[in-house]
Amino acid sequence: MKTIRVDVVNAEKHIFSGDAKFVALPGVEGELGVLPGHVPFITRIKPGFVRVTMPDDPEVKRIFVAGGILEVQPDIVTVLADTAVRSEDLDEAKAKKALEETKELRKNAKGDLEIARLEAEMLALSAELKIIQKLSAKR
Repeated sequence: MKTIRVDVVNAEKHIFSGDAKFVALPGVEGELGVLPGHVPFITRIKPGFVRVTMPDDPEVKRIFVAGGILEVQPDIVTVLADTAVRSEDLDEAKAKKALEETKELRKNAKGDLEIARLEAEMLALSAELKIIQKLSAKR
């Protein structure tokens, strides 16, 4: 079976690396699906899940991303995420606490760069919370 290499990284660490038979994720223009041998392209992605179908495992690996860049080559998919968290590591209480702390920091922020960084972090945490709450409602 033909596979494609998948790497999901954020600024802090490597979140996932492995071979897959299919990858699906939320592009800014709509849902994207990538198979081995796909035509090369680069695009932005929006908050949601990268879903990786493994060659010998019926369970789909899910990684939450809060936006970023996708690069597709015929034999490799690279997701450069603003924020990336494995679905099993999503924690609503932790995300709520981080959002509240970031909001407090934003109140006292000085300078355009610091304000922009904190607002981007607040957007990512808000998107993460929405996904967690959506998943909780389905259970």
